Amino acid sequence: MSRDPAELASSNPVRDHPDGRYPGATADYLVVPRSLAQSMPLRWQQLFLGLLDDLHDAYRNLEWPEYQVVAGRMELLSDLDERQLAAVGYVADLDADGELIFRDVEDEQPVPGADQLRVLAPVDDPIPPASAGRIPPRPAEDRIAD
Repeated sequence: MSRDPAELASSNPVRDHPDGRYPGATADYLVVPRSLAQSMPLRWQQLFLGLLDDLHDAYRNLEWPEYQVVAGRMELLSDLDERQLAAVGYVADLDADGELIFRDVEDEQPVPGADQLRVLAPVDDPIPPASAGRIPPRPAEDRIAD
């Protein structure tokens, strides 16, 4: 599907960037795994850090919190383990007939269609940590083909 070139021009491309086009981009945050950023070529890292410096300088008057980033993926509620269920606010129970049901922890009500409901659940992070060292990117010829 091609778009009109006038639609592509924007005075605020970060705001207008579609959520989900890139991993780590949501309506409120852009997350960049440190291990991947530190694995990029030196010039890219220098430019990236310069942009981060500019951003933080422009908004140094704000009280920045500490952030805790948790890897997550949209998963079927019925596929989650107890830890994941607890993290997203659900529990699994057996009803009077011995059937597995899922309940919302807040209102304790059964969740209709739980076998088809997808929720953002915490998962083990597939991206190596920063301590893993350099993560080689795929070869340039593969990236150009995309």
